[in-house]
Amino acid sequence: MKPSLKGPGAGLRISGLGVVVMAAGRGTRMRSKRAKVLHRVAGRPMVLYALDLALQVAGRRIAIVVGHQAEDVRRVIDAEIVGKAGADSLAVVEQVEQLGTGHAVLQSRPVFWGTKEPRPADYLILNGDTPLLKERTVRELLRAHRSEGAAVTILTAALDDPSGYGRVIRRQPDGSHRGGLASSDVLKIVEDRDATPAERVVKEINVGTYVVSGEFLFPALGKLEPHNAQGELYLTDIVRMAVTQRQRVVAVMLQDSEEGMGVNTRRQLAAAEQVIRQQIRERWLDAGVTMLDPASVWIDTGVSVGKDTVLYPNVTLEGKTEIGDECVLRSYSRLTDCRVGARVEILDHCVLRESQIEDDAVLGPFVHLRPGVLVRRKAKVGNFVEMKKTDLGEGAKANHLSYLGDAKIGRGVNIGAGTITCNYDGVHKHQTTIGDHVFVGSDTQLVAPITVGTGAVIAAGTTVTQDVPADSLAIARAAQENRVGWAAKRRIMMERSSAPAQRPSSGQKPAKAAVSPKGKGR
Repeated sequence: MKPSLKGPGAGLRISGLGVVVMAAGRGTRMRSKRAKVLHRVAGRPMVLYALDLALQVAGRRIAIVVGHQAEDVRRVIDAEIVGKAGADSLAVVEQVEQLGTGHAVLQSRPVFWGTKEPRPADYLILNGDTPLLKERTVRELLRAHRSEGAAVTILTAALDDPSGYGRVIRRQPDGSHRGGLASSDVLKIVEDRDATPAERVVKEINVGTYVVSGEFLFPALGKLEPHNAQGELYLTDIVRMAVTQRQRVVAVMLQDSEEGMGVNTRRQLAAAEQVIRQQIRERWLDAGVTMLDPASVWIDTGVSVGKDTVLYPNVTLEGKTEIGDECVLRSYSRLTDCRVGARVEILDHCVLRESQIEDDAVLGPFVHLRPGVLVRRKAKVGNFVEMKKTDLGEGAKANHLSYLGDAKIGRGVNIGAGTITCNYDGVHKHQTTIGDHVFVGSDTQLVAPITVGTGAVIAAGTTVTQDVPADSLAIARAAQENRVGWAAKRRIMMERSSAPAQRPSSGQKPAKAAVSPKGKGR
């Protein structure tokens, strides 16, 4: 009896299925020091798209094969899977020597064969560089594989320019069939560098996604030989092997060839970025978010946006940012890993990172929030204010030209223009604590560590170096002195000094300076 798909819907795990994600390659055509699968698409390393697919469909075990920059890839994977459903079924294995795709998959065998659990009936093999592949396509591939009783099922696409991709060679010269329909006339897959001129003309390419029978996969991999230009063990050779053994090989062609695009170059990386960004925008537009110029709005795949929020042109939302309902984000603002409540207004040119803004707050324009900021309900942060590790209390205001770092600021506090918390003594950072309903005058410096009690008033221009008791006035500045008439006298002196010197009249000789007996002027 064949394992069931547990229903056709997305989100249901498929029983009897193991998944192998290939993420070991260097990606030389990227011209990068970074492993290919770590390059980001819409804010996420590419490998995580394949990982998500694996977690969505796998019913048993998942193996991720790493190689080039293995530790960096492991760290990214470990950080991503924490708390995700099915994460306990995932194992990372390393391909120490880069001996080809067949060799890479072979490294995963202990994950599936080295336990007391039943071996998977089928294996889904995914590439870590196909971020556009959709869950519904993978499920269609699995259905075709099991309904056809195939040993190997491959996903293919038709490209106008198939350069660089492995070609699917069929029994019939045209080999044509409509996208999405399974066909069983595949003879082999030939890598681009090994193809003959006649084979290079073929436009149907191998996407690199497979479903392989559990009884066939690892025995076949164990028999692979490096008969190719690179001297590597190619996974694609199991197709020819299955045909030789008269086992069924099925191909499913994508209706949208773009979905199967592998990212091997910077150009393809940019193309994938555009596709996923557009998909994200369409998803949030359909969910009730307004974008005045959708093409200029950039939203990472991990972002969430509430209903009736309005995004003005050139807004960027990055990382795991969460935006509540009925917010307004004006142009050229960028939020990274922030949590924003409901009915928040963020004006133009704000840069916010790893901060939280509660309901009904107003920020901007030109606000810079560094990590660790909490802006509480109905607080206001105005133009050219920078904050770091600061808790700004409910209804508090910091409207102009201030720096607030390592501070806890109470409810209803007014921070005057030009106020600075002097939190750094050259060695250590120190805390500033300001109680509720404090009035801080303009051009105030609070030299931390310092505490200002509830209801206190700080006079403008004060440098605060001692704690201020509650309901007190703190003033620390030189006494003012008014010198009556001083400004008028200064103007007269300046006018005289700038007047042109008088020249002697025509025919007159200039007077000689008197000389003292010692030859010096008087």
